[in-house]
Amino acid sequence: MPLIPLQGHEKMRAALAKSVRENDLPHSLLLHGPEGIGKERFGLWLAQRIVCDSPEARTEPCGHCLHCRLVERLEHPDVNWFFPLPRPDAAGPDRLREKLEESRAAELVARRADPFHLPAYERAPAYFLAAIRTLQELAGNRPAMGSRKVFVVGDAEAMVPQESSQEAANAFLKLLEEPPADTTLILTSSTPGALLPTIRSRVLPVRMLPLAPEEVSDFLVRRKEMPADRADAVAALAEGAIGRALRLLPSGDGPGPLEKQRQAGRALLLAATADGPTARLAAALAEAPTGGRGEFTGTLEAFSVWLRDLMAAASGAEELVVNGGDAAMLSQVVRRRDIRPLGVGLALDRVQRAAELASGNVNPQLILADLLRGVRRDLLNAA
Repeated sequence: MPLIPLQGHEKMRAALAKSVRENDLPHSLLLHGPEGIGKERFGLWLAQRIVCDSPEARTEPCGHCLHCRLVERLEHPDVNWFFPLPRPDAAGPDRLREKLEESRAAELVARRADPFHLPAYERAPAYFLAAIRTLQELAGNRPAMGSRKVFVVGDAEAMVPQESSQEAANAFLKLLEEPPADTTLILTSSTPGALLPTIRSRVLPVRMLPLAPEEVSDFLVRRKEMPADRADAVAALAEGAIGRALRLLPSGDGPGPLEKQRQAGRALLLAATADGPTARLAAALAEAPTGGRGEFTGTLEAFSVWLRDLMAAASGAEELVVNGGDAAMLSQVVRRRDIRPLGVGLALDRVQRAAELASGNVNPQLILADLLRGVRRDLLNAA
């Protein structure tokens, strides 16, 4: 079964299922909340609940009717899942549209084959006008099996990154303005502020919250068959997000993508607090000068987490440390450098400004060299 059962979010499930039963669900919703907490999986659950044809189903889809089984296999013709994709090499809008649909189909095949599939792209994924044209065409068709069509549009904020253009968002806006009566649009976003204001004004915002650490740990034990103590440790790092937990787990022969970033953030913290400039320069030079912006931004986010942990240690609030396995190391840094919370706060602001630079075309090595020198100054001068 490609779709793993949805974990948590019981109150939100009950509320939206009630709206489905009472035929009171809006045509367009925006599920928003922190990255990795299961927004797209929740959207697919809601789509399954909408098309389920069992009269006995109240909160949960029945899971037995043909509609439910097809949704769980990602094969329902009236439930379409869209997500950002890298721009393929294609000449002309028609060919680009074909290639994007081929890429989406291939990604769905991968997700059917592996319920824990984590896409890895060499190019930054985005929504392009050609993909939205396909979505518009599908929305204009009559339902193939039931009475409604449902579209789950994941990471909707990717309609307007630099790699794409506002044409995709404007085309999607037209669909929101005049949606077919038999169509439900479910958008998800971790950064809803990046959406066009006109799009946000035409969807019902539904705020989703992180899961409790116990729910993440339970998922890892039951679905990944992890030992309970290991699951608890990963759940503590996942910040209530199963998606983050999965990206912390080993991938292939090495650590998962988020674990790599976590380790990189730790190395930056140690470089910033080391004696002399050598460690800082080495850390800056180790960063690829033309690497993907998303990967570098992820490293900066991980660095921020380590700085927040350092602030917790400097404030005597060790219970708030996310990277609990390194609590002793953080306390040692605080004592050795006499770190004060004010200095850490200044350093966090500096990392945020570096992340803004990273969204442009500034060389990551230059950003990092200046950042580490400034962070060291913030941490030590506030002592």
